[in-house]
Amino acid sequence: MRMVAVSAPGRISTTPANVVNLRAEDGLRLAVHARGDPHAPALVFAHGFGQTRHAWEASANALADDGWYCLTADARGHGDSGWRDDGEYDFAQFVADLTLLGRYAAQPPGPALPILIGASMGGLLGLIAQAEHSPFRALVLVDITPRWESAGVERILTFMRAHPQGFASLDEAADAIAHYLPHRTQRTDGGKSRSQRLRRMLVAHADGRLRWHWDPRLLDRIAADGERQQTHLLDAARRIHVPTLLVSGERSDIVSDSTIEEFLQCVPHAEHVCVARATHMIVGDRNDAFTDAVRRFIQPLRDVSASV
Repeated sequence: MRMVAVSAPGRISTTPANVVNLRAEDGLRLAVHARGDPHAPALVFAHGFGQTRHAWEASANALADDGWYCLTADARGHGDSGWRDDGEYDFAQFVADLTLLGRYAAQPPGPALPILIGASMGGLLGLIAQAEHSPFRALVLVDITPRWESAGVERILTFMRAHPQGFASLDEAADAIAHYLPHRTQRTDGGKSRSQRLRRMLVAHADGRLRWHWDPRLLDRIAADGERQQTHLLDAARRIHVPTLLVSGERSDIVSDSTIEEFLQCVPHAEHVCVARATHMIVGDRNDAFTDAVRRFIQPLRDVSASV
């Protein structure tokens, strides 16, 4: 893959955290949030479809405090990263972007290749990126397998399609989320209300309406393309030889016993942890339990003196 220029050469100091802009092969800007010591082993976080890098904030902060260098990125068409003018997104573009991010994270002064932590779409992209380009030294896949339960995916897409005109207020958006995720309580995080936390997930348009911070054209392009990728993803899984952890949610409707078993047959050296009382949205449902599971897996990999 042809490497391209980055707006900030090498790794940068990240206290406080910084946003770095990378340039994808087609010139699109990719927003990357860096936390922690750039001399430390790196973790690359890849979010799910329709999310942004902010989904990882609690876990990335905790692991940066543990001494890891944490990079959370907005995928193209999401968050603060660029949107394609023509709306022509495809799976290969996302794979190339993630590979670029992995290679960026491996630049000096870092000691080795990074570890990928990928949720849902981010995990699928990581499987293909690793099979084809090997930018990572270990993988953490969050509630995703190469074959998934279509009914669960359709539930997510139905919600994503449900509000094309956006919302009149943050409270209206929060009510929509509460209806979609009724198991979540209206808790506060660090004094922030649920409506306040939504600010980073929404963008105000010229008509005054608030819409999700991702390109709606992705629904017709990437969501439809996903089903066609399953054979490719199974083949990619069989080619994974780095340490791998699958973290699933006990109440997930995206992965199931059968899809997990199929994945473990494809990647027989992989470890599997099931987080109790968590849905597909493990990171938000039970962040402490999720972060602890990741911490136990990556801690033995901290010594990277022999890595390349």
